[in-house]
Amino acid sequence: MSLVLREVSGAHLKQFSAEAPDGAIIGLIGEDTSGTAELLDLASGAAQPAAGTVEAAEPRRALGPNDIFRLAPARVLTLHHTFSRQPALVRARARLGLERLRRDGATILLASHEQDLLRELCDEIWWIEDGTLRAKGYPDEVLATYNTYVFTQLRDWAATVKQTLTPAMRRGDGRAQIVSIELLDSTGRPVIVWQSGDQVSVRITVRFAAQVDDPVIGMMIRTRIGFEVFGTNTELEGLKLGPVNQGQTVSVSFTFRCDLCPQEYTLTAASHDPSGVWHDWLEDALAFRVADTRYTAGVAKLQATVTATRS
Repeated sequence: MSLVLREVSGAHLKQFSAEAPDGAIIGLIGEDTSGTAELLDLASGAAQPAAGTVEAAEPRRALGPNDIFRLAPARVLTLHHTFSRQPALVRARARLGLERLRRDGATILLASHEQDLLRELCDEIWWIEDGTLRAKGYPDEVLATYNTYVFTQLRDWAATVKQTLTPAMRRGDGRAQIVSIELLDSTGRPVIVWQSGDQVSVRITVRFAAQVDDPVIGMMIRTRIGFEVFGTNTELEGLKLGPVNQGQTVSVSFTFRCDLCPQEYTLTAASHDPSGVWHDWLEDALAFRVADTRYTAGVAKLQATVTATRS
């Protein structure tokens, strides 16, 4: 083994033990404060552990985010986000250089937040969290576990963020005012992140400043670049709201399955007459995100069953 760590502790690592085999590229994922940077320093010899032992073959070399890719022979090589600021040609050359070092028996530790890069280059992934080794194994398996953890953290954080209306444009004749727009998750919590595949709701609350015989309340979801994804209103859904008297408040909830792909979206809401005369129109009033534990391309998350035949 080119690199062995036994019960290593330091500023961030906590009794960390792991072995990296010869001729392998090990990807490191986790927050920058989780211990990945400290692990790279210990592996390269730039730091010594407060407790435990590090056994590493010589020579050892380290490259940081601002370093030039000089891939001289080494038994242990660490890369700390070294790909992140490099142009395409340099990155392509570096891939070939790392493969050459790996075939020569080097142990390479590669810390990166670029999951496609880790999948392409790495034989194994180590997920480090709170100074401990949370998981290690095949890249796809560990990254799937890590992404589930990240999504859970994102969803919990999103429930604490206040939803603020910041419309790109607001217009209408003033007979009604949209006083709130809420995005609700499957448990009814206001959130700014929806989970793809969950049952979710949009709740629009309108206060009427004048009597309106037949008001219509609607919503529109768009992508960040303005592509219309989904829109509906109470008239289309067969729900008659009027007549509504001056001073009354009406809340309408649109509930649906969020079959959207992970990306950023905006929500537009409006109150208007059936003829299209607006009482209040809030264009792109809320920005939100749809997240998932795996990547899917496009906008609509269609549930595909995949089969294959050979001949």
